[in-house]
Amino acid sequence: MAIESTKVSASETLTKTRSFGKIRCHNPSCMKRMEPTPGSKEITCPTCGMAYRIYWLGPNLPRIRGPVWDVNRKLIEKSGSSKNNPQ
Repeated sequence: MAIESTKVSASETLTKTRSFGKIRCHNPSCMKRMEPTPGSKEITCPTCGMAYRIYWLGPNLPRIRGPVWDVNRKLIEKSGSSKNNPQ
């Protein structure tokens, strides 16, 4: 039985849909894709304004390390959400 060369595995088809060099906003109401400049340490979502610290696994593969707390606290205070959730 001959093996067809046109058949690809499920993981190979998924790699075609990946967007290398982009990250998603972690704000659940936003989730927009952002494309940081290579080597940058921070990125701010243009849609919701949340800021994130990023690190690079490789020259074209960014990952979110965590939020920039000062920026995100100011956004929460500005929206008035801290009044409903005192800490």
